[in-house]
Amino acid sequence: MIADVLTCLRCPICGDDLRQTGNTVHCPAGHSYDLARQGYLNLLGAASPNADTAEMVAARAEFLGAGYYAPLVERLAALAAEAAPDDGIVLDAGANIGHYLTAVLNRLDGRAGLALDLSAVALRRAARAHPRIGAVVWDIWRPWPVRDGCAGVVLNVFAPRNGAEFRRVLRADGVLLVVTPGAPHLAELGAEFGLLTVDPDKDRRLAASLDDHFTAAARETLTVPLTLTAKDAAHLVRMGPSAHHLTDDQLRALDASTEPVTATASFTLSTYLPL
Repeated sequence: MIADVLTCLRCPICGDDLRQTGNTVHCPAGHSYDLARQGYLNLLGAASPNADTAEMVAARAEFLGAGYYAPLVERLAALAAEAAPDDGIVLDAGANIGHYLTAVLNRLDGRAGLALDLSAVALRRAARAHPRIGAVVWDIWRPWPVRDGCAGVVLNVFAPRNGAEFRRVLRADGVLLVVTPGAPHLAELGAEFGLLTVDPDKDRRLAASLDDHFTAAARETLTVPLTLTAKDAAHLVRMGPSAHHLTDDQLRALDASTEPVTATASFTLSTYLPL
């Protein structure tokens, strides 16, 4: 709920404290923001054309709900439970539907979670995914409406990385957990369904985005063989950035497929400590 994380939020216009009155969140200067009936708070205002669409969000919910990425979910939650300090919220930067944040909160009893994402459609689900999640629409690239040092854990799973803001909101004894796709991630699906390939320069870009603010403490690779139904393969393709680039012919071929699909999911889980 928003009430669980409100003390960690600040007005994006003036930086002052935020308070809730009914379905409105406001600061002493009079800047006010509506709390949606689905439970999320929009501090950004106008919708972004870069946000995940309703179709992408629905596909992601179906795919993740089928449990294919359960090994990743379980490992990420375990790492968070091992490394989390005694205090501070869990902030998921690019939380989308709150799937990974929910798993971490289930391992950290009583801890509140803040889901930041550009997609209001996704945050409708995140706000209801766990009773201790407060969901806020925001652009990860912009300075965050979050107070300094309020997070014990910052999660970043397949999402944009803002190293300066990660560090600013994280406690000195906190931990940043980043998940990126490994080089062979879903390579089998690339040619057939038009999935975007993993950037071969991703490791350098990851380091460049974080090295000024963090030190790399650990890194591990998790490989998960997948046997997907045709329907779930379609969900997998439609849920990610490749969905923006599919042609009509590729969409028709995707929907017409009836055969099971085999693929390999590869994840890199990186643990960072603040400088």
